[in-house]
Amino acid sequence: MSIQGNIHSVESFGTLDGPGLRYVVFLQGCSLRCRYCHNPDTWNMKGGTLQSVDEVVDDILSYKNFIKNGGVTLSGGEPLRQPAFSLELINRLKQAGIHTALDTAGSVPLEISRPVLDAVDMVLLDIKSLDDKLCFSLTGMGNANTLATLSYLQNINKRVWLRHVLVPSWTLEEKKLEDLASFLSSFSCIEQVELLPYHRMGQYKWEQLHLAYSLSDVKEPTREELTMARSIFEKQGLSVLMTSYKEEQSRNKAG
Repeated sequence: MSIQGNIHSVESFGTLDGPGLRYVVFLQGCSLRCRYCHNPDTWNMKGGTLQSVDEVVDDILSYKNFIKNGGVTLSGGEPLRQPAFSLELINRLKQAGIHTALDTAGSVPLEISRPVLDAVDMVLLDIKSLDDKLCFSLTGMGNANTLATLSYLQNINKRVWLRHVLVPSWTLEEKKLEDLASFLSSFSCIEQVELLPYHRMGQYKWEQLHLAYSLSDVKEPTREELTMARSIFEKQGLSVLMTSYKEEQSRNKAG
């Protein structure tokens, strides 16, 4: 019998989580407590629906003709919190000739995550902040594991799409962005940087879960702020993708 995992939800025709049309599997469990998280219902490891790799693969294969120019992305939550399930699912999909991607914050230590990083075709890595103290304030954890993950991905020459959330008064500051862009420019594994404008579209979930949402007074970035952020990364020779509010809303899964 194949390994079982806790699945939050799936998106059968995703267009935002890797190249091409993709089947996205959202796994339960996350160690981070990001202040702007739009899916706090994925934090609990025991939430969602218990499914085997066989069950997930069978459903994915029913969409194979639709995702043949895309693939499958494991997201969450944090899929590396379920490393055995993620690894078996990736290996099974690769055997079926399906491209695989991992959407992760890299918060899991390398001794746990390394086999999954080795196996997957590409990684969508979310760096919350280059400033360790700011990262801790935003997420409840520092950035050491994330930066170690990026260094390892560089060493094994893995395809990386880098993600960064632009939060006014937190990460959306010129000096912080300049430092991050300069740092990232030395990593040849990074194919593009996706800048994600902060939004409050998931705030209602915090209220449903009786959690205090601490960023309710933070306004969404202005067009001028987003233009400034894009130019900083482009000046470092990085390819930049700026996700719009409407596109980002599709990530906000109904609980």
